[in-house]
Amino acid sequence: MPSPLFADRPAHQPEPGAVDALISQTRRLRGELVAVRQDAVTNEDDPRRRWQRALCDLAVHQLDDLGAHLGQLRAGVPEELATEADAEPVTDTDPATPHVADPGAAYGEPAPARTGSLLSRVGSAEWNLLTDEVSWSEELFQIFGRARESGAMSLDEMPTMVFVDDQPLLQGMVTDCLIDGKPIDGEFRIIRTDGTVRTVHMTGEPVLDADGCTASMWAVLRDVSELRRSQRAVRESRDTLELSRHIEQTERRVAVELQEAVLPPWRGSLRFAHDGPAPLDVAAHYLPAATTSLIGGDWYDALALPDGDALLTVGDLTGHGVAATSSMAMLLGALRGMAVAGIRPAALMGHLNQLLETAAQPALGSAMCCRYDPVAQTLAWSQSGHPAPLLFRDGTGHVLRRPEGVLLGATTGAVYGEAETRLLPGDVLVLHTDGLTRGRATDDDTGARRLLALGHRLADARDAQDGVRAVVEEFGEEEREDDACVMVVRVG
Repeated sequence: MPSPLFADRPAHQPEPGAVDALISQTRRLRGELVAVRQDAVTNEDDPRRRWQRALCDLAVHQLDDLGAHLGQLRAGVPEELATEADAEPVTDTDPATPHVADPGAAYGEPAPARTGSLLSRVGSAEWNLLTDEVSWSEELFQIFGRARESGAMSLDEMPTMVFVDDQPLLQGMVTDCLIDGKPIDGEFRIIRTDGTVRTVHMTGEPVLDADGCTASMWAVLRDVSELRRSQRAVRESRDTLELSRHIEQTERRVAVELQEAVLPPWRGSLRFAHDGPAPLDVAAHYLPAATTSLIGGDWYDALALPDGDALLTVGDLTGHGVAATSSMAMLLGALRGMAVAGIRPAALMGHLNQLLETAAQPALGSAMCCRYDPVAQTLAWSQSGHPAPLLFRDGTGHVLRRPEGVLLGATTGAVYGEAETRLLPGDVLVLHTDGLTRGRATDDDTGARRLLALGHRLADARDAQDGVRAVVEEFGEEEREDDACVMVVRVG
C-alpha cells in the first residue's frame, strides 16, 4: 500500500537493488531495536521501562512483518497466492487518512509534542489495586477520545466504552490477569465519545507485591484500527484476485473444451471434392493470442457437401472467453446447416447477419464463406468485413477482389455480394482471420505483404499441411494481440 504522501502518484515496480537496500536497513534497525529492548528490561519495577519494553516488542513485531513483506516484494507476485493470513502485507497507514505529524491529530485533537505517528496510537495505563489510583498516559486519553478532565477510567468503568460483543473478552482478560496472574494479550473494539469505533490491542501484566499478591496491573494499549483495516483490505483484495484467477482458469478451460468440440477434429491434410479433375487438399491451424490467455471466437472449417461441392470457411467473432466461443459454436453450426441445405454464400451471409442480430449475446463478426465446385473448378465466395483470400499461382500471390459485405451484426438487412474465381490445378488458396496479419496501425499492410512473400514456399510445399507449417513458422512466434486462424488449400 503506498504512503499517503505519494497516493496521488502512479505506483511503479521497485528496482531490485532498492528493495535489497530496504531489507538491509530493516535488519539493521531491528538489531538496534533489540539492543534498546534489552536495556529496557534492566528494571522490571519501573513502569516506564515496562512500557518501553512493550513498545519495543510491538516495534520488533512490525519490523519482522516489514522484512517478510519486503522479501515477498523482492520475489515478485507468486503464481499461487499465499492463503495464510500472516502472509498478508500490511501497513500502519490508510491511503484515505491524511498524513499527520502530531500524535493525536488523527483523532482531531491537538498533541502537546511531535512524538511520531506510532506513539500517537500507543498509550499506557496502570491500575493500583491497593490505592485505587489509576494512571493513564496522554496518548491513551486520545485513543479513547476522552477528555483529561474526565479522569482516567477504572477497570470497572472501562467496559462501558467497549463494544457490547467484546465486553466479555475484556472482562475475561482482566480477571485472568488479576486472579491467575496471566498476561493480557488481546483485542477489543471501543466506542469513543464521538461515536466512532476503534480497535484496540491490549497487552499487560500483573505487578506482584512482596507476598506474591497482585498489587497493580499495567497495560499498553495500541490503536490498531488502521492496521486491521489495511489487513482487511489486503485480505479482501487477495480473495478477489484469487476468485478472478479461478474464474479465468475455469472460463478458459470451458472455452477450450467448447472450441475443441466445435472446430474440425482433423489434424494434417484432408482431401475434398474428389468428383472433379481438381480435388482439394486442405489443412488449417489455430494460433492463440499472446497477450491474453482467453480463447477468442475464431473458427475454421471445411466440409464435403451432399452435391459434391466443398465448403471452406474461416471467421472471427469479437470478444474472448466462453461468450465468444459459444456464439462461434452457434454461428458455425448454422453456417454448416445452411451450406448442406444448398444455400449460396451471399444468401448464407445474410442469414448469419440476421442470426447474430437476434442473438442473446450481441457481437460483431467477420467471416469468409467459400463454395468450391470441383467439376467447374470455380470458387464462389462471399465475405463480411473479412480479409480477402490470397491466391498463389506459379509461386506468385495476389489478393482477390472482395465483393461487398459489412460485418455480421453491424446493420439490419445488410446485402452481401458474391464473387466467383476459377481455380487451376497447382493453385494454392490461403484463407485467414485478421489476427494473423493485423499491424499496429489500421493501414499497416506489412503482415499481408509477408504472407504474399511466402509464395515460393507454398508452391514447393508437399501438401497443404506443409503450407500451414510455413505460415506458422513465419507468424507463430509473434506477440499478437488477437488469436487467429489460417487455412491453406491446394488445388489438384
